[in-house]
Amino acid sequence: MGIEAHPRLIRIACLVLGLGLIAAGCRDTRAARTPDKPPANALRQWGSWRGPLATGEAPHATPPIQWSEQENIRWKTPLPGVGQSTPIVWEEQIFVTAAIPIGAGLPPRPSQASGAHDNLPVTHRQRFVVIALDRRDGRIRWQRTVAEGVPEEQGHVSGTLASASPSTDGDRVYAFFGSFGLYALDMEGAIVWQKDLGRMAVKHGHGEGASATLHGDALAVNWDHEGQSFVIVLDAATGSERWRRQRDEVTSWATPVVVKHAGREQLIVPGSHRARSYDLRTGEIIWECGGLSKNIVASPVAADGMVFLGSSYEIRSMLAIRLDSAVGDLTGTDRVAWTRSKGTPYVPSPLLLHGRLHFLRHYQNILTQVDAKSGEETSRPLRIPGLRNIYASPVAADGRIYVTDRDGVTVVLKEGTPPQVIATNRLDEGFSASAALIDELLLLRGERHLYAIGPSSPPRGH
Repeated sequence: MGIEAHPRLIRIACLVLGLGLIAAGCRDTRAARTPDKPPANALRQWGSWRGPLATGEAPHATPPIQWSEQENIRWKTPLPGVGQSTPIVWEEQIFVTAAIPIGAGLPPRPSQASGAHDNLPVTHRQRFVVIALDRRDGRIRWQRTVAEGVPEEQGHVSGTLASASPSTDGDRVYAFFGSFGLYALDMEGAIVWQKDLGRMAVKHGHGEGASATLHGDALAVNWDHEGQSFVIVLDAATGSERWRRQRDEVTSWATPVVVKHAGREQLIVPGSHRARSYDLRTGEIIWECGGLSKNIVASPVAADGMVFLGSSYEIRSMLAIRLDSAVGDLTGTDRVAWTRSKGTPYVPSPLLLHGRLHFLRHYQNILTQVDAKSGEETSRPLRIPGLRNIYASPVAADGRIYVTDRDGVTVVLKEGTPPQVIATNRLDEGFSASAALIDELLLLRGERHLYAIGPSSPPRGH
């Protein structure tokens, strides 16, 4: 019997053909993804350490306000080794990095760096791993070793050998271990490519920490250290080098940010001598500006045609740059919208939220809020009760700001002028990694565990 004699078969054949065309179209769209056309659900993910907007805000998340070790803990998973990298999330997978001491102990080797202080001695060979967990129940899906070796420097007592946060675009996971390499893995943990960028000589031997910046099909690394510094941009799919520019800079730990302005993508990299903007596609310097301190740790944030950079070491300094007509040396020009010389951030990066910039003084519990365009304080600085030393950068969602300290305390503030404390929560371990926010969850990576803070049962559909 011919198919033409059976309309039902014709309909089935058409349906199958149509589904095939739709699937092919989806594959084509996925392959042709460009920086100008991110995945439709990208704003609901937390694919890098400062979230989908690179500002610290999760625009679609609704995390809880209150929790404890007995309340609103979805799950709590022990993690191997140590690390202060922020967990990142794409759909149902969470990714973290860690350094695991292995083998017999080595004779302690103290830091050889000039001016070293408060550093841990090298005592073990290390295994550098990327770990994927299931967002629903916290089980470890896979753990991939990407490198092993004996570090030349262990780092500061408050740091780790896995402090750079990974990133993902839903196709690959990018993990950066500084002197131990840059790696791209597929979502099942297979290594797609890897690149050795050399060995860092970090100021005072305090360790490495800047994360690689993923933007569309480009992956950028800030390699500022005590040797020949440079910035490099790689093809995210293949790891091939697109461009590299030497920098007259010393050690910094700041992660670059990418801003698209007037149709041009700018890679903005802070520096002790000059903050610089590079054309993401060509490496050409678009503008530069002096005025920051040494030892830059806080990463820039940007929105609405402006970028904000802060530092606090031997001097306190914050700069707000207008990107319109920003070309050449901007130092002392009207392209610097405003500056600030008190209360500026050192370790935690600023939070940019609804036209207001929030930042902590040095790494203390003094929160300042300013109007992003003018730099004027919108209210008196707030001393946040219950917090002490803070390394994690503040994050925000659902009209609330979350600030976590190294003693395990998270204070939740209601967004406003001024912000108002609405909850204080304590867990049983310390936190230096910044939080990640996705849907109804707040993810906190502690000294020993990864916490998923949220309702005990996931909403239907998870």
